[in-house]
Amino acid sequence: MEKLKKKTDNIFVIGTDTGVGKTVLSLLLMHFFYANGCIPFYIKPIQTGCSDPYDKDSDARFIYKHVSQLTKKDPADSIVYCFREPKAPYFASRNEGKTIELKAIQNALDKKSRIYSPVILEAAGGLLVPVNENRLMIDLIKMTGAKPIIAARAGLGTINHTLLTIVALYKRHIKPLGIVFIDAGEKPAPQDMVSENIEAVESYSSIKVAGVISRIKDFSNPEKQCYQPIERICSSQVSGVGNFLSGLSVS
Repeated sequence: MEKLKKKTDNIFVIGTDTGVGKTVLSLLLMHFFYANGCIPFYIKPIQTGCSDPYDKDSDARFIYKHVSQLTKKDPADSIVYCFREPKAPYFASRNEGKTIELKAIQNALDKKSRIYSPVILEAAGGLLVPVNENRLMIDLIKMTGAKPIIAARAGLGTINHTLLTIVALYKRHIKPLGIVFIDAGEKPAPQDMVSENIEAVESYSSIKVAGVISRIKDFSNPEKQCYQPIERICSSQVSGVGNFLSGLSVS
């Protein structure tokens, strides 16, 4: 069994919507913490739209494929619940005659937290997605105590979505670690729009946008600049982070 090297706060990667880049941000966090001498672990508490953890659309499969330390390990270890239909977790589980229990997710997190640090959790959809008959995704985030990082689109519409996400967090007395814009489309968002989006989000929320992650060519070996937003957010979590980017191996 691997021993815990460094103890850092667990992180919950949340999104302003579905498909904004939460899995890519989770992947970069895994690379980042491994490179800084930590032993992180990835958990997708609820995966929908997959027949099993090995499905081509499985987020855990994607992470395990592109993190060298995980390529020979089992992605099923990172998923608590998996449902076939690409729906909100409550409806995907209900259609299979199952109920999502938040306690089961907390137990899985507690178990991994005794061995790994940090545990990187990835939400399903946005904050107000129903998890079961009584609870939303934001309730799961609150329960775990993990520190949220917001993944948001860089382009049109992100001001409204990002500010609504922040308001929802603050109403539950949850403070995000930071915001990362992700510009993963084939055609990049106009730079003036991205700059204005950053200005608006920071002005109205008083939370810094840590940076923009552009389209990544090689997920197994992302370019150095992809890590800059993560470094700005997580530098207080690990020692020696100042040497991270200069020492990072890139092709």
